[in-house]
Amino acid sequence: MAKPLARYASLTGYIELSRALALDPVQLLRSAGLDPAGLDLQDRWVPAASVARLLELSAATSGRQDFALKLAERRRLSTLGPLSVSIRDEPDARSALRMLIRYQHTYNESLNIRLSERDGLATIRISIDPGEPVPVRQSVELAVTVTHQLLRHLLGERWHPVSVSFEHDRPADDTTHRQVFDAPLHFNSEFTGIITYTGDLDEPNRLSDPLLRSYAKQFLDTLTTPEEPTLTNRVRELVELLLPSGRCSIEQVARSLGVDRRTVHRHLAKSGQTFTSVVDSTRAELAKRMVAGRRYSFTEISELLAFSTPSSFSRWFHQQFGMSPRDWRKQTEG
Repeated sequence: MAKPLARYASLTGYIELSRALALDPVQLLRSAGLDPAGLDLQDRWVPAASVARLLELSAATSGRQDFALKLAERRRLSTLGPLSVSIRDEPDARSALRMLIRYQHTYNESLNIRLSERDGLATIRISIDPGEPVPVRQSVELAVTVTHQLLRHLLGERWHPVSVSFEHDRPADDTTHRQVFDAPLHFNSEFTGIITYTGDLDEPNRLSDPLLRSYAKQFLDTLTTPEEPTLTNRVRELVELLLPSGRCSIEQVARSLGVDRRTVHRHLAKSGQTFTSVVDSTRAELAKRMVAGRRYSFTEISELLAFSTPSSFSRWFHQQFGMSPRDWRKQTEG
Protein backbone atom coordinates (compact mmCIF):
# COMPACT_ATOMS: atom_id res chain seq x y z
CA MET A 1 0.00 0.00 0.00
CA ALA A 2 1.42 3.39 -1.04
CA LYS A 3 2.33 5.67 1.83
CA PRO A 4 0.56 9.06 1.96
CA LEU A 5 2.18 12.13 0.46
CA ALA A 6 1.99 15.84 1.25
CA ARG A 7 2.76 18.92 -0.80
CA TYR A 8 5.89 20.91 -0.02
CA ALA A 9 3.51 23.84 0.43
CA SER A 10 2.77 22.42 3.90
CA LEU A 11 6.21 23.76 4.88
CA THR A 12 5.59 27.32 3.70
CA GLY A 13 7.64 29.68 5.89
CA TYR A 14 9.82 26.88 7.28
CA ILE A 15 13.15 28.37 6.18
CA GLU A 16 12.35 31.80 7.63
CA LEU A 17 11.06 30.43 10.94
CA SER A 18 14.02 28.09 11.36
CA ARG A 19 16.50 30.87 10.83
CA ALA A 20 14.60 33.13 13.23
CA LEU A 21 15.01 30.39 15.86
CA ALA A 22 18.74 29.99 15.08
CA LEU A 23 18.24 26.59 13.44
CA ASP A 24 19.97 25.25 10.33
CA PRO A 25 17.01 24.51 8.03
CA VAL A 26 19.10 22.87 5.31
CA GLN A 27 20.66 20.39 7.74
CA LEU A 28 17.28 19.62 9.35
CA LEU A 29 15.60 19.07 6.00
CA ARG A 30 18.32 16.65 4.93
CA SER A 31 18.15 14.85 8.30
CA ALA A 32 14.45 14.26 7.64
CA GLY A 33 15.18 12.93 4.15
CA LEU A 34 13.89 16.01 2.33
CA ASP A 35 15.51 18.02 -0.46
CA PRO A 36 16.04 21.66 0.63
CA ALA A 37 15.74 22.81 -2.98
CA GLY A 38 12.27 21.29 -3.12
CA LEU A 39 10.80 24.06 -0.96
CA ASP A 40 10.78 26.25 -4.06
CA LEU A 41 8.46 23.72 -5.73
CA GLN A 42 5.31 24.17 -3.66
CA ASP A 43 3.29 21.58 -5.60
CA ARG A 44 5.90 18.85 -5.36
CA TRP A 45 4.77 15.77 -3.40
CA VAL A 46 6.94 14.23 -0.66
CA PRO A 47 6.30 11.51 1.96
CA ALA A 48 4.03 12.84 4.71
CA ALA A 49 6.10 10.90 7.26
CA SER A 50 9.19 12.90 6.26
CA VAL A 51 7.32 16.17 6.85
CA ALA A 52 6.20 14.87 10.25
CA ARG A 53 9.78 13.94 11.16
CA LEU A 54 11.04 17.36 10.12
CA LEU A 55 8.51 19.17 12.29
CA GLU A 56 9.25 17.00 15.32
CA LEU A 57 13.01 17.35 14.83
CA SER A 58 12.70 21.12 14.47
CA ALA A 59 10.58 21.42 17.62
CA ALA A 60 13.03 19.30 19.60
CA THR A 61 16.14 21.09 18.30
CA SER A 62 14.70 24.55 18.96
CA GLY A 63 13.19 23.57 22.30
CA ARG A 64 9.92 25.10 21.08
CA GLN A 65 6.84 22.91 21.50
CA ASP A 66 4.91 25.69 19.76
CA PHE A 67 6.99 25.29 16.58
CA ALA A 68 4.01 24.21 14.45
CA LEU A 69 1.88 27.11 15.70
CA LYS A 70 4.64 29.56 14.79
CA LEU A 71 4.93 27.95 11.37
CA ALA A 72 1.17 28.25 10.83
CA GLU A 73 1.43 32.00 11.42
CA ARG A 74 3.42 32.22 8.18
CA ARG A 75 0.79 30.39 6.15
CA ARG A 76 -1.65 32.06 3.77
CA LEU A 77 -4.87 30.81 2.20
CA SER A 78 -2.98 30.56 -1.08
CA THR A 79 -0.83 27.80 0.46
CA LEU A 80 -3.69 25.43 -0.39
CA GLY A 81 -2.94 26.01 -4.06
CA PRO A 82 -5.82 25.79 -6.57
CA LEU A 83 -8.16 24.78 -3.73
CA SER A 84 -7.81 28.25 -2.20
CA VAL A 85 -9.54 29.75 -5.25
CA SER A 86 -12.71 27.72 -4.64
CA ILE A 87 -12.70 28.07 -0.84
CA ARG A 88 -12.43 31.82 -1.10
CA ASP A 89 -15.62 32.04 -3.13
CA GLU A 90 -17.85 29.61 -1.21
CA PRO A 91 -20.99 31.38 0.12
CA ASP A 92 -20.49 30.56 3.81
CA ALA A 93 -18.07 28.93 6.24
CA ARG A 94 -19.88 25.57 6.15
CA SER A 95 -19.56 25.35 2.37
CA ALA A 96 -15.91 26.35 2.59
CA LEU A 97 -15.22 23.66 5.20
CA ARG A 98 -16.99 21.04 3.14
CA MET A 99 -14.93 22.07 0.13
CA LEU A 100 -11.77 21.73 2.23
CA ILE A 101 -12.84 18.26 3.39
CA ARG A 102 -13.97 17.13 -0.05
CA TYR A 103 -10.62 17.98 -1.65
CA GLN A 104 -8.32 17.42 1.33
CA HIS A 105 -6.47 14.65 -0.54
CA THR A 106 -5.30 17.18 -3.13
CA TYR A 107 -2.82 18.81 -0.73
CA ASN A 108 -2.12 16.27 2.04
CA GLU A 109 -2.96 12.58 1.77
CA SER A 110 -2.19 11.95 5.45
CA LEU A 111 -4.77 14.49 6.65
CA ASN A 112 -8.30 13.54 7.64
CA ILE A 113 -10.86 16.24 8.50
CA ARG A 114 -14.46 15.43 9.39
CA LEU A 115 -17.36 17.72 10.22
CA SER A 116 -20.35 16.69 12.34
CA GLU A 117 -23.17 18.87 13.67
CA ARG A 118 -25.42 18.19 16.64
CA ASP A 119 -27.37 20.20 19.20
CA GLY A 120 -26.21 23.54 17.85
CA LEU A 121 -22.52 22.61 17.89
CA ALA A 122 -20.25 21.78 14.96
CA THR A 123 -17.30 19.48 15.66
CA ILE A 124 -14.34 19.50 13.27
CA ARG A 125 -12.23 16.41 13.94
CA ILE A 126 -8.68 16.41 12.62
CA SER A 127 -6.20 13.54 12.47
CA ILE A 128 -2.91 12.74 10.75
CA ASP A 129 -1.88 9.28 9.56
CA PRO A 130 1.53 9.36 7.85
CA GLY A 131 1.40 5.62 7.20
CA GLU A 132 4.23 4.65 9.54
CA PRO A 133 4.99 5.03 13.25
CA VAL A 134 6.40 8.54 13.56
CA PRO A 135 5.43 11.22 16.09
CA VAL A 136 2.74 13.53 14.69
CA ARG A 137 2.19 16.05 17.50
CA GLN A 138 3.57 18.97 15.49
CA SER A 139 1.80 17.88 12.28
CA VAL A 140 -1.52 17.68 14.13
CA GLU A 141 -1.03 21.07 15.76
CA LEU A 142 -0.15 22.57 12.38
CA ALA A 143 -3.34 21.16 10.81
CA VAL A 144 -5.55 22.36 13.67
CA THR A 145 -4.02 25.83 13.62
CA VAL A 146 -4.37 26.16 9.85
CA THR A 147 -8.04 25.10 10.05
CA HIS A 148 -8.58 27.63 12.83
CA GLN A 149 -6.92 30.31 10.71
CA LEU A 150 -9.14 29.44 7.76
CA LEU A 151 -12.29 29.94 9.83
CA ARG A 152 -10.92 33.20 11.25
CA HIS A 153 -10.09 34.28 7.70
CA LEU A 154 -13.64 33.59 6.51
CA LEU A 155 -15.55 34.79 9.58
CA GLY A 156 -13.40 37.69 10.75
CA GLU A 157 -11.39 38.44 13.87
CA ARG A 158 -14.48 38.48 16.09
CA TRP A 159 -15.00 34.73 15.64
CA HIS A 160 -13.82 32.43 18.42
CA PRO A 161 -14.29 28.67 18.73
CA VAL A 162 -16.19 27.14 21.64
CA SER A 163 -13.11 25.02 22.39
CA VAL A 164 -10.01 23.46 20.87
CA SER A 165 -8.95 19.92 21.83
CA PHE A 166 -5.86 17.77 21.43
CA GLU A 167 -5.36 14.07 22.14
CA HIS A 168 -1.77 14.66 23.26
CA ASP A 169 -0.71 16.18 26.56
CA ARG A 170 -0.40 19.87 27.39
CA PRO A 171 2.96 21.49 26.53
CA ALA A 172 5.14 22.72 29.37
CA ASP A 173 4.41 26.27 28.21
CA ASP A 174 1.01 26.76 26.54
CA THR A 175 1.27 30.55 26.18
CA THR A 176 1.34 30.46 22.36
CA HIS A 177 -1.56 28.01 22.26
CA ARG A 178 -3.70 30.29 24.42
CA GLN A 179 -2.77 33.32 22.33
CA VAL A 180 -3.43 31.64 18.98
CA PHE A 181 -6.75 29.98 19.77
CA ASP A 182 -8.11 32.41 22.40
CA ALA A 183 -10.56 29.72 23.54
CA PRO A 184 -10.78 26.96 26.17
CA LEU A 185 -8.06 24.38 25.49
CA HIS A 186 -8.41 20.68 26.30
CA PHE A 187 -5.43 18.31 26.24
CA ASN A 188 -5.44 14.52 26.65
CA SER A 189 -8.85 14.76 25.05
CA GLU A 190 -10.84 12.01 23.32
CA PHE A 191 -10.34 13.73 19.95
CA THR A 192 -8.31 16.43 18.26
CA GLY A 193 -10.17 19.30 16.66
CA ILE A 194 -12.29 22.40 16.96
CA ILE A 195 -15.82 22.92 18.28
CA THR A 196 -17.78 25.96 17.17
CA TYR A 197 -21.43 26.98 17.07
CA THR A 198 -23.41 25.69 14.12
CA GLY A 199 -24.68 29.22 13.57
CA ASP A 200 -21.12 30.41 12.96
CA LEU A 201 -20.91 28.15 9.91
CA ASP A 202 -24.01 29.83 8.48
CA GLU A 203 -22.33 33.22 8.50
CA PRO A 204 -21.75 34.58 4.98
CA ASN A 205 -18.20 34.33 3.69
CA ARG A 206 -17.12 37.96 3.57
CA LEU A 207 -14.62 37.18 0.79
CA SER A 208 -17.06 35.43 -1.54
CA ASP A 209 -17.74 36.65 -5.05
CA PRO A 210 -20.85 34.80 -6.37
CA LEU A 211 -19.96 35.64 -9.96
CA LEU A 212 -16.63 33.85 -9.67
CA ARG A 213 -17.90 30.77 -7.80
CA SER A 214 -18.86 28.65 -10.80
CA TYR A 215 -15.61 29.50 -12.59
CA ALA A 216 -13.58 28.55 -9.52
CA LYS A 217 -15.44 25.24 -9.24
CA GLN A 218 -14.87 24.43 -12.92
CA PHE A 219 -11.19 25.27 -12.56
CA LEU A 220 -10.76 22.97 -9.56
CA ASP A 221 -12.62 20.10 -11.24
CA THR A 222 -10.20 20.24 -14.16
CA LEU A 223 -7.35 19.58 -11.75
CA THR A 224 -8.69 16.75 -9.63
CA THR A 225 -11.56 14.41 -9.06
CA PRO A 226 -12.92 14.83 -5.54
CA GLU A 227 -13.89 12.04 -3.21
CA GLU A 228 -17.68 12.10 -3.24
CA PRO A 229 -19.53 11.20 -0.06
CA THR A 230 -20.92 7.72 -0.55
CA LEU A 231 -22.80 5.09 1.38
CA THR A 232 -19.47 3.26 1.64
CA ASN A 233 -17.98 6.25 3.46
CA ARG A 234 -20.99 6.37 5.79
CA VAL A 235 -20.53 2.67 6.54
CA ARG A 236 -16.90 3.32 7.44
CA GLU A 237 -17.87 6.21 9.74
CA LEU A 238 -20.47 4.06 11.51
CA VAL A 239 -18.05 1.16 11.90
CA GLU A 240 -15.57 3.51 13.54
CA LEU A 241 -18.29 4.76 15.87
CA LEU A 242 -19.75 1.34 16.74
CA LEU A 243 -16.59 -0.77 16.97
CA PRO A 244 -15.60 0.35 20.50
CA SER A 245 -19.19 -0.22 21.70
CA GLY A 246 -19.19 -3.91 20.82
CA ARG A 247 -22.28 -3.41 18.65
CA CYS A 248 -20.55 -3.29 15.27
CA SER A 249 -22.65 -5.62 13.13
CA ILE A 250 -23.89 -5.18 9.60
CA GLU A 251 -27.44 -5.27 10.96
CA GLN A 252 -26.73 -2.36 13.31
CA VAL A 253 -25.01 -0.38 10.54
CA ALA A 254 -27.91 -1.01 8.14
CA ARG A 255 -30.43 0.14 10.78
CA SER A 256 -28.43 3.31 11.38
CA LEU A 257 -28.45 4.04 7.64
CA GLY A 258 -32.15 3.23 7.25
CA VAL A 259 -31.54 0.46 4.71
CA ASP A 260 -31.42 -3.33 4.78
CA ARG A 261 -28.22 -5.38 4.96
CA ARG A 262 -28.49 -6.41 1.30
CA THR A 263 -28.29 -2.75 0.28
CA VAL A 264 -25.13 -2.31 2.36
CA HIS A 265 -23.57 -5.42 0.78
CA ARG A 266 -24.48 -4.22 -2.71
CA HIS A 267 -22.97 -0.75 -2.30
CA LEU A 268 -19.78 -2.13 -0.75
CA ALA A 269 -19.43 -4.66 -3.56
CA LYS A 270 -19.51 -1.85 -6.13
CA SER A 271 -16.31 -0.48 -4.64
CA GLY A 272 -14.74 -3.94 -4.36
CA GLN A 273 -15.22 -4.18 -0.61
CA THR A 274 -17.09 -6.32 1.91
CA PHE A 275 -18.38 -5.44 5.34
CA THR A 276 -15.59 -7.54 6.83
CA SER A 277 -12.91 -5.71 4.84
CA VAL A 278 -14.28 -2.34 5.97
CA VAL A 279 -14.30 -3.48 9.62
CA ASP A 280 -10.74 -4.81 9.28
CA SER A 281 -9.35 -1.65 7.67
CA THR A 282 -11.18 0.61 10.13
CA ARG A 283 -9.94 -1.47 13.08
CA ALA A 284 -6.40 -1.10 11.72
CA GLU A 285 -6.75 2.68 11.42
CA LEU A 286 -8.14 2.96 14.95
CA ALA A 287 -5.42 0.69 16.30
CA LYS A 288 -2.65 2.85 14.82
CA ARG A 289 -4.24 6.00 16.20
CA MET A 290 -4.86 4.60 19.68
CA VAL A 291 -1.49 2.89 20.01
CA ALA A 292 0.31 6.05 18.88
CA GLY A 293 -1.47 8.05 21.59
CA ARG A 294 -1.05 7.62 25.31
CA ARG A 295 -4.67 7.96 26.40
CA TYR A 296 -5.37 4.20 26.46
CA SER A 297 -3.44 1.23 27.78
CA PHE A 298 -2.95 -1.72 25.46
CA THR A 299 -5.51 -3.69 27.48
CA GLU A 300 -8.06 -0.89 27.02
CA ILE A 301 -7.31 -0.71 23.29
CA SER A 302 -7.82 -4.46 22.89
CA GLU A 303 -11.22 -4.14 24.61
CA LEU A 304 -12.24 -1.08 22.58
CA LEU A 305 -11.37 -2.88 19.34
CA ALA A 306 -13.34 -5.97 20.38
CA PHE A 307 -10.45 -8.42 20.84
CA SER A 308 -11.01 -11.28 23.25
CA THR A 309 -7.68 -10.81 25.05
CA PRO A 310 -4.77 -8.32 25.01
CA SER A 311 -2.48 -11.07 23.69
CA SER A 312 -4.73 -11.70 20.68
CA PHE A 313 -4.69 -7.96 19.98
CA SER A 314 -0.88 -7.92 20.17
CA ARG A 315 -0.57 -10.85 17.77
CA TRP A 316 -3.00 -9.25 15.32
CA PHE A 317 -1.20 -5.89 15.53
CA HIS A 318 2.16 -7.51 14.83
CA GLN A 319 0.71 -9.32 11.82
CA GLN A 320 -0.74 -6.06 10.49
CA PHE A 321 2.19 -3.70 11.05
CA GLY A 322 5.28 -5.85 11.54
CA MET A 323 5.96 -4.79 15.12
CA SER A 324 4.39 -4.98 18.54
CA PRO A 325 2.07 -2.25 19.86
CA ARG A 326 4.72 -1.37 22.44
CA ASP A 327 7.41 -0.85 19.78
CA TRP A 328 4.99 1.20 17.62
CA ARG A 329 4.21 3.48 20.57
CA LYS A 330 7.92 3.92 21.35
CA GLN A 331 8.63 5.01 17.77
CA THR A 332 5.74 7.46 17.62
CA GLU A 333 6.88 9.01 20.91
CA GLY A 334 10.19 9.80 19.25
